[in-house]
Amino acid sequence: MSALTAQEETHIRTALRFLHTRCGTWELASKTLGMATSSSVAKMAQGHMAPSPGMAVRIARVVKVPVDDILGGRFPERGACPHCGQPMPKPLAGADEEVPTNT
Repeated sequence: MSALTAQEETHIRTALRFLHTRCGTWELASKTLGMATSSSVAKMAQGHMAPSPGMAVRIARVVKVPVDDILGGRFPERGACPHCGQPMPKPLAGADEEVPTNT
């Protein structure tokens, strides 16, 4: 039995995938987390291996947020750019509407 709930495991996987995108490769993400091999980190992120509470702590230390933000799904913030971490701009009101043309 895992010490984490299914939802907490999902949040850790989301944070790992976000970190992977920020780092560019699983190898660099693994090194950033202080892991010896990238295959374990990739397996955790892809759901082939259960993440551990220790992984949540590692991620929290790297991204400098409380571990509760990782476990609670507050990191990464909803709508954050996976490359820079900044909030994505919201579309302008009516941006999906057709622009009338003068014909």
